[in-house]
Amino acid sequence: MKRTLDFHDGSGDGRSGAGAAAGGFQSFETPLAERMRPRTLGEYVGQTHILGDSKPLRAMIDGGRVPSCILYGNPGVGKTTLVRLMASSTGRELLEINAVSAKVSQIRELIDEAARFKARSDGRCAIAFVDEIYHLNSSQQNALLPAVERGDVILVGTTSENPWFEINKTLLSRMIVYTLRPLEESDLVTLLERALGDSERGLGRLGVTDGDGALAHIASLCAGDARQALTRLEAAVTGVALVGGRRLSKKDADEAAGRQAMRYDRAGTDHYSVISALIKSVRGSDPDAALYWLARMLAAGDDVRFICRRLCILAAEDIGLADPTALILAESASSACDRVGLPEAKLILGEAVIYLASAPKSNSAYLAIKAAEDAVLSGGMMEVPPHLRNDGKGYVYPHDDPRHWVPQNYLPRQPGRPNPLRFYFPGKIGAEVRILERLKRFWKRFSED
Repeated sequence: MKRTLDFHDGSGDGRSGAGAAAGGFQSFETPLAERMRPRTLGEYVGQTHILGDSKPLRAMIDGGRVPSCILYGNPGVGKTTLVRLMASSTGRELLEINAVSAKVSQIRELIDEAARFKARSDGRCAIAFVDEIYHLNSSQQNALLPAVERGDVILVGTTSENPWFEINKTLLSRMIVYTLRPLEESDLVTLLERALGDSERGLGRLGVTDGDGALAHIASLCAGDARQALTRLEAAVTGVALVGGRRLSKKDADEAAGRQAMRYDRAGTDHYSVISALIKSVRGSDPDAALYWLARMLAAGDDVRFICRRLCILAAEDIGLADPTALILAESASSACDRVGLPEAKLILGEAVIYLASAPKSNSAYLAIKAAEDAVLSGGMMEVPPHLRNDGKGYVYPHDDPRHWVPQNYLPRQPGRPNPLRFYFPGKIGAEVRILERLKRFWKRFSED
């Protein structure tokens, strides 16, 4: 049985469904996530690390104070809602500006309006809210600086991009950065239960209940994003109600909203955080963790060539001479991925990551080239010894000796410097054990190891 949804709010002529009166129906054209925004701090869920009892930000808001600050966090964690609650809870004027389309002239008008408010309010500052503040260029950010410094306005910006990379240092030094975390699944379930039962702003009038843990299932799919969770709930519950259903199942939720949300920005913080986790997992010899982070990058559509480049660098830097075949395998995997392409390239990358994570580790080659570079850049450039010059005399050809080695100097001896210089200190595992034993036969300095 199909059913027309009754969004009528008790006013007007009683029409419902497609023919609902504008006043009753249009409010439900607004997305559920917007309708269910908390109206008080008491309704706000999550971020207890900054808003819990006795936490500094909560104490300031309760005391009527708001600092100039940046709220940094992923989409859907409550940044915009918190800004609005800061204003309403402290009785301050909220002046909003769109960072994407803002001009310097508009920013100056906002500052002037804030100054007028301060004059009318016996020195009480308005809050200037700049959503996704990282979109402001340097000159736009600089236009805000004098007003913030004088205390003419309380500047609150939100950003999903790392503020230490995107915000001018001069402006950032005058603000506090609060990091908002992805919501816990239990927090999301609380929000979903509230929305499902709320007959005023939520979905309560539809009479749909949670059938088999569907709300917890939706929460598990949303990566801490409250907006995504509420959007999925609205789609799923509406779909159930339209066919006359009364219970929301996990299957209903999956069919209405599709695959799990992927919190991943290929050009931003997530991209660099996940590749960092992949590299550190391989360096730490944990193939399971490395495979998970690799799968995250692949599922988000990250650039396979970028992943291959990083694996080649990692093979040289973190495995190095403990297993010289690691770099060969990484380069071979890179070439094979280029030839094969996705989706089959996933198999090649998986094999490469497992091998690299399981291989013995040594950063001796990385430390050696770094030490040699430091020696070159520190000054005191050494001349090439005469017998090593292309036109020099006295060079002894090693292959003329049965050992294919002869004792001779390949670096000049320098007053005030250790002689001979040391850059390479072999590791004690993997192939470097054999390398060290060979070098000990030739050079006394390696016997010190």
